[in-house]
Amino acid sequence: MNVQGWAEIALTIFLTVALAWPLGAYVARVWAGERTWLDPVLKPVERLIYAGCGVKREKGQNWVAYALSFLAFSAASFLVLYLILRYQNFLPLNPQGFAGMSPHLAFNTSISFVTNTNWQSYVPEVTVSTFSQMAGLTTQNFMSAAAGMAVAAAMARAFMANRAEGLGSFWVDLSRNALYVLLPIALVVGVALVALGVPQSLDANVTAQTLEGGKQTIALYPVASQEVIKQLGVNGGGIFNANSAHPFENPNAITNLIQILAMNSLALACVFAFGRMVLARKEARALVVVMTILLASAGSIVYWAETQPAPALVAANADASVNMEGKEVRFGAPSTAAWVAATTGASDGGVNAMHDSLMPLGGGVALFLMQLGEIIPGGNGSGLYGMIVMALIAVFVAGLMVGRTPEYLGKKVEAKEIKFAMLAVLILPLSILGFTAVALVLPAGLAGLLNHGPHGLSEILYAYTSATANNGSAFAGLTANTPWYNTTLGIAMLLGRFAYAIPVIAIAGSLAAKPKLGATTGTFPTDGPLFIGLLIGVILIMGGLQFFPALALGPIVEHFQVLQAVAAH
Repeated sequence: MNVQGWAEIALTIFLTVALAWPLGAYVARVWAGERTWLDPVLKPVERLIYAGCGVKREKGQNWVAYALSFLAFSAASFLVLYLILRYQNFLPLNPQGFAGMSPHLAFNTSISFVTNTNWQSYVPEVTVSTFSQMAGLTTQNFMSAAAGMAVAAAMARAFMANRAEGLGSFWVDLSRNALYVLLPIALVVGVALVALGVPQSLDANVTAQTLEGGKQTIALYPVASQEVIKQLGVNGGGIFNANSAHPFENPNAITNLIQILAMNSLALACVFAFGRMVLARKEARALVVVMTILLASAGSIVYWAETQPAPALVAANADASVNMEGKEVRFGAPSTAAWVAATTGASDGGVNAMHDSLMPLGGGVALFLMQLGEIIPGGNGSGLYGMIVMALIAVFVAGLMVGRTPEYLGKKVEAKEIKFAMLAVLILPLSILGFTAVALVLPAGLAGLLNHGPHGLSEILYAYTSATANNGSAFAGLTANTPWYNTTLGIAMLLGRFAYAIPVIAIAGSLAAKPKLGATTGTFPTDGPLFIGLLIGVILIMGGLQFFPALALGPIVEHFQVLQAVAAH
């Protein structure tokens, strides 16, 4: 730990917020259907999409139709991707000659990418063909992120509306998010990554001569095009098994910084866009402050933990002054801390260090961040609507304290909205704890476990947490490519995506139908320190619903036991 390390973390967070602010203004124009500087190029393409798909831009949908469209699109995406992965051996652009995936692996992978989770139970460079990467996985990296942003746009319109019935058109929101936001940014950043050394090739591999005179076969793919949307869409699911720890995906410090910024900037931009659309910029900034405080706190804890002496080095009587276990040697502990906080507080984005090799407390922080519900800053769109759910619960709690019907941004928050909010929030502990408990008592659940005892519990708990939170990062030590884990993790991903998003859309429909009220002297302020503190408290309590009952304090206890052993030695 040193001043330079703290400054690196602080600079990364500052740049993330600084980029998100102007980007949020642009996203707001896209959500509102206003003219953008890309209209001369993209407007004809947009019209062509609507004409080809039979979409009427001006025709809105109520919340039920919006939700059904969201589900229908996701189901169709799953089917197409499943068929691509199952039968990739019959499809073009397969220079590697890979066979099709097994049914249970294709099921898991298809759900993973459609739900913006991108969990990988396979080694990509020896399993997935070039065509499957490009037409299947990269496409879903765009569309799953666009779908999450669409739900966030619907939520913004709900707070704008005054006794309205519609939330807009899901198909229009989906198209505009992909066409006007994700595609142009991905194009620009993708070219930058290529210029900085990230490969973009249709060749199967290249042969290199080693220093010892031998030959090494190195896999090649169109890496840059998937890497950029993997990070921008907060998806994960890298071309290589090591994800962004692989030098082809992340060759230097500049690409490392770009990828961290890409993971969080657009998610935060959705919050700024929400504030602009609802004319509640101060309230939106309060949400950003909460996200930033939690993100900075998590990064600080991980940085402190990862700069402690490595117990294996101490036991071997080796120099323990530098702990590089679990860190990217190229970038060091500060960058690793910022990345861990970004990937587990967001939606993976591709780890640059295996979380299983972190110090116990560092792994515990990663676990807890996901169990908060991916809201700091979360996935694109999903981070915003997840935070709105927490804000509704917070103002409801404040209303109970004073005996007054709570309000948020001019909308009365009543029993109906809170029931839907709690339904969304409680799906996380039900899925995480339920699947973990079953896996711990079944031979199929224990079969792939590398470690036993508290660490083995953490491995299983982390897997179901990552799946339900639609994160996709791996704790390692667990062989998940089995029928049991591929199936149950797939179900957990479905619950984490749709059992959360559908109640959110229902909340949006209920709020849109209500009158827009002005603030009164009895209105609880939602733009100041009191609300920020209350919201942080609610978030931490909700995260504790699954963290503490699952005995995930094990990593913390283990961490301090390690420190005690080091001190005793």
